[in-house]
Amino acid sequence: MTRRRFLRLSALPALGGLAPAQTAKPKLKLSVRVEPLFKHMKLPEQMQKVAEAGYQGFEFGNWRAWDPAVITPLAHKLGIACACIVGNVGVNPKGMGLTNPAERAGFLTEIKASLEAAKRFETTQMVTLTANAVPGMAREAQHQSIVAGLKAAHDIVAPHKVTLIVEPLNTLVDHKGYYLNHTAEAFEIMREVDSPFVKILFDIYHVQIMDGNLIDTIRKNIGYIAHFHVGDVPGRHEPGTGEINYRNVFRAIHDLGFSGFVAMEYNPSKDPMETLAEVKEMAWS
Repeated sequence: MTRRRFLRLSALPALGGLAPAQTAKPKLKLSVRVEPLFKHMKLPEQMQKVAEAGYQGFEFGNWRAWDPAVITPLAHKLGIACACIVGNVGVNPKGMGLTNPAERAGFLTEIKASLEAAKRFETTQMVTLTANAVPGMAREAQHQSIVAGLKAAHDIVAPHKVTLIVEPLNTLVDHKGYYLNHTAEAFEIMREVDSPFVKILFDIYHVQIMDGNLIDTIRKNIGYIAHFHVGDVPGRHEPGTGEINYRNVFRAIHDLGFSGFVAMEYNPSKDPMETLAEVKEMAWS
């Protein structure tokens, strides 16, 4: 055999001329906030729908309404994870908000209670809401109250490796009066708190309404983002019904190597399972 022929044969793919198998790119982890998609169902049935749709996680609102001794074993059986629970009750949690320093003790008490619940539901994330702006209080003072409250909460959750995910909301359509409504301030708060256990829940629907510029904002701040919520604008229906190019947004998140959950939180305009199949194809293509 000539040297030239040997080199040519050596360059051919192994295994009978077949090229080596390509390693598949990891896919985005997908979750479902169950209440808006599966109305009039109880959580166990909602969880079964999530698993049936081929999603990896579920999330729900009021952790006090459900027994983790029932929910956690069911999650194991279905092969899905609890992506997060709500850490301080709701959008404007009375007596336990972050904007008012007079409510600091109530906020930290609720975080401690939710931390114990997070352990029982086997989740490592707790949604944290700032509460509405305090009338008559300077915005800078409220900003500093949020920073101080989150630093104090860090000391509670960090030893347990649980992350607070702080959510900016829109005040133009849905949550008039809510304090944290722009991403610029949200990420500034993250820089000031400076904790790997305090990050942002980036709700794409809310951010599109208030700020737009989705992909560039995500790329520049991905290190401060732990979780995404998904809904289109207007109407908060499933991706593909509005103005957001979700295929491009999903691709940008994927290409950044994001390893957290991307959660569906929308009001389906048609059969919920059909929308989940369509969005999964969009996110994984």
